[in-house]
Amino acid sequence: MALDHFITLFISFVTVINILLAAVILFVERRDVSSTWAWLIVLFFLPLIGFIVYIFLGRQLRRKNFYKLTEDERRYLEFAVNEQLEQLKNRRLQHEIEIFRKYADLMEMNLRTSNALISTDNEIQIFHDGKDKFTSLFRDIAQAKREINIEYYIIQPDSLAERLRDELTKKAREGVKVRVLFDQVGSRRMRRSFFQELISAGGEVEVFFPFFLKMVNLRLNNRNHRKLCVIDDEIAYIGGFNIGNEYLGLSKKFGYWRDNHLKLKGGAVHDIQGRFLLDWNQATNQNLVHFEDYAFHPNWESGNSVVQIVGSGPNSTTENIKNMYIKLIMSARKTVFIQTPYFIPDSSFMDACKIALLSGVDVRIMIPNKPDHPFVQWATWTYAGELLSYGAKVLLYNGGFLHAKTVIVDQEVASVGTTNIDIRSFRLNFEVNAVLYDNQMAERLQELFFRDSQACSELTRERYRDRSLGIRFKEAISRLLSPIL
Repeated sequence: MALDHFITLFISFVTVINILLAAVILFVERRDVSSTWAWLIVLFFLPLIGFIVYIFLGRQLRRKNFYKLTEDERRYLEFAVNEQLEQLKNRRLQHEIEIFRKYADLMEMNLRTSNALISTDNEIQIFHDGKDKFTSLFRDIAQAKREINIEYYIIQPDSLAERLRDELTKKAREGVKVRVLFDQVGSRRMRRSFFQELISAGGEVEVFFPFFLKMVNLRLNNRNHRKLCVIDDEIAYIGGFNIGNEYLGLSKKFGYWRDNHLKLKGGAVHDIQGRFLLDWNQATNQNLVHFEDYAFHPNWESGNSVVQIVGSGPNSTTENIKNMYIKLIMSARKTVFIQTPYFIPDSSFMDACKIALLSGVDVRIMIPNKPDHPFVQWATWTYAGELLSYGAKVLLYNGGFLHAKTVIVDQEVASVGTTNIDIRSFRLNFEVNAVLYDNQMAERLQELFFRDSQACSELTRERYRDRSLGIRFKEAISRLLSPIL
């Protein structure tokens, strides 16, 4: 009888916890409908386990002043944004630059939602191969004179990271200020002791949302997915490559690693620096580095490329980068070319693609044929397959692992960065993308897309229709859980 009584009390306790948690999800956190239903399903089918999973994966991040900006810093940033909004309106009236007239509404939206200042004096180099990217990065690190700031989602403790550490240690001994920030979950094999020599030389190493008690992390679901490097506030790198030998194509599992990364010089470097410093101050729980002294300097000097650096994260009040993607797609008149390792969008992104297709726009989506996560692949196929009936062309990359996060519209404007086309990147991760208003850069990225197409097979309607019943079942389950994958 005592055991029966204990079981009854335990079931009652779990039921009350589930009801309270469901109430929080429904009425307090006010999530979107798909995410709400996904979590309610988890709680219903896994009463106790679901509660534990929610504690680690489901809690929303506080948004109010997440980066702990001072009043002066907030006023500084607000002034810079308002100044550019006014200048943008003047340029729209003056018709001085065609790209401003054509995409002024997109630029304005990015300014208002992400404080994404516009710079017009940028030089851009595109890297699509890891060896070329790291050769350039190490060369620029070796030439640094004042400061090196590095932020990566993944730093693997392998020979590439050892070389990076040794180069940074050398520069720290020369008096260069070196800061390294990595994500605890993405770099779960990495330990601070790996950088001990760098730290002893005066370098600083910090962890974003670190574990406590070695294995426990209550922010497991909110990861810093950014990949940035800023050197002397003059050169910046941004894109999809992390630090690890697999990104050099040395992994037997993935083979050749196909990605896109940018090297920038010009005003956009200040904005990338600003994104880094905000993350750095948040990770250190200090405000020793005042970003207004380093970054976000409005710049209208004439130059080669117009660029905006758009950031987004779970602290954002809107899904900045997703909205930027949608705005890009809705502006298309001819073509939309997408490369992404995961294609698990929400209904608003899917609607934008469908509207573009129904309007006669050529929409092509390239995804890897060799996935790194089976559930993600099954979910990707179901969303991509849905667009086939609207006329989309879905390409499966067979040349290795496709990790590029690129959107190209009308061979005029493009986005390259860290953001996948999935709900995790849209809502849960800290991400950053560069929007390039430059037809030469868009043309170069489109050329790379066409080159990659030669290494692709096509997911046709017939091929998708003939998939097995087992695959259909896996797709259905994966799609149901896609808001929390």
